[in-house]
Amino acid sequence: MVNGGYYKGTGSGSMGRHTKHGGYVIQNQKVRTYVVPKDLKDFKLTPFVTKNMEPLKGDFEGDPKGGLSGERYLEKWKQENGMD
Repeated sequence: MVNGGYYKGTGSGSMGRHTKHGGYVIQNQKVRTYVVPKDLKDFKLTPFVTKNMEPLKGDFEGDPKGGLSGERYLEKWKQENGMD
C-alpha cells in the first residue's frame, strides 16, 4: 500500500503552458505526433478496427433536429430498454 507517494495520472502530459492571464499556449515541440509508415499492405499486425466496414448512417426521418433531438433519443431508449 502506498500512502500518498504514488500518483497514477492519465499519461496524457501537457501540450503547452499556462499564461499569467489565465490562457493556455500550445507549444509545438510538446505536441505528440505519430508517423505512420507508408506501405502497410504486407504488414503482419492489423488495426483493432476492420478496414472492410462501411460507415453507418443514422435514421432520422421526419425529425427536423436530426440526431440532436432529445425526444428521438428517449423514444429509441424506451423502445430498446423498456419503460423505467
